[in-house]
Amino acid sequence: MLEPTSYIKLSPGVYYGTLTAPPSKSYLQRAVAFASLCPETSVITGYKANNDTDAVLGLVKSIGAEVNIQGDTIHIKGLSQYDLPVHLHSGESGLAARMFGGISTLYNNSVVIEGRGSLLNRPMHMVEQALQLLGKTVVSQNGFLPLHISGKLQPGKITIDASETSQLLTGLLIALPLAKGDTTLHVHNLCSQPYIAMTLEMLEKAGVSIQHKNFSDFFIRGNQHFKPLQYQVEGDWSGAAFHMAAAAISGHVCIKGLNPTSAQGDRIICDVLKSAGALVTLSDEAVTVIKSDLHDFHFDATMYPDLFPPLAALAAHCKGTSVITGTQRLTQKESNRALSLQSEFQKLGIQIKLSENEMHITGGKITGGSVNSHNDHRIAMALALMSLNAKMPVEIEHYETVNKSYPDFFSDFNESKH
Repeated sequence: MLEPTSYIKLSPGVYYGTLTAPPSKSYLQRAVAFASLCPETSVITGYKANNDTDAVLGLVKSIGAEVNIQGDTIHIKGLSQYDLPVHLHSGESGLAARMFGGISTLYNNSVVIEGRGSLLNRPMHMVEQALQLLGKTVVSQNGFLPLHISGKLQPGKITIDASETSQLLTGLLIALPLAKGDTTLHVHNLCSQPYIAMTLEMLEKAGVSIQHKNFSDFFIRGNQHFKPLQYQVEGDWSGAAFHMAAAAISGHVCIKGLNPTSAQGDRIICDVLKSAGALVTLSDEAVTVIKSDLHDFHFDATMYPDLFPPLAALAAHCKGTSVITGTQRLTQKESNRALSLQSEFQKLGIQIKLSENEMHITGGKITGGSVNSHNDHRIAMALALMSLNAKMPVEIEHYETVNKSYPDFFSDFNESKH
């Protein structure tokens, strides 16, 4: 991993080469959670360290699972009893905190979930409200971490609102099949359907059946059991999106390790790049992106909030004004990403206008200079893309924040820039 430092200076350059996508953090975290709830040993291959995945590994160790890491392979022997009080530290991972908030329903004794850094500013009221409907007692810090959870799970029929995040729903879908009774979840305003599709796909691999109607009504039969996983983690479309956008901006790149039929919603980046004029070829072996004349595009990113940063960098290099819808999804990330992008792009000479739920980005000449990641891994990566065609180098403060999801990003970026 990168050693913490204050800044990195990136010079302009042409982007070309062949890369292997990092493993999907979302799939990897889910696989670890599933394995922790199976008393037999699961084997997960494709592991690569990052802060968020390591936070989940720390959580499953805290609940008593046996974890053995050898190279890129993780062996996990999970639990069949959930009686001990546990204290869980989520690091800065929103998925870890909210997913294990749902999983905590299985514990009859007390559970404490805490975190640090930006996670302390991310809301947890949805966890508090849902768990109370399931019979749990939850005490929070005015809707934020830490959470103190106790009481006995009471399966039944509940309604939850998923307009802010789908991460709690993922945790409930993992936990409730192991409950002593059946549960029906009515879900309003699901904001990230692709992530729930990923969760359901993984549950099927673990031998668990959940029926749903249009991702709004979920019938969860209790007294099911997880079977051990033998799982190869696929490549991460969210991380690869930055390299694909970089190639569209300034070069030609081939990215291996991506599943062209993945449930990951962010693979829609291929369609957006094409709509902006880039040349994109997709096969079972690799994705190839080649620079061409770029023009403005319109895209609704409500279901794909992690694509805002690379698409904002793409739009800065397009002729005309591009419009990306869904900025309401950005306020409770590691930073307020809409405001962070607006602030830092302005320093580089690019204007972003924010309306009620839209981001308008007018392409232009990028000056270079000093910018700040706002301790947000995806903002740091987007700012790296802004250096490719800048007049002067771009200096990014707090660039080491990429350790949260993709510690090798700047190594891969610099190796591909010429």
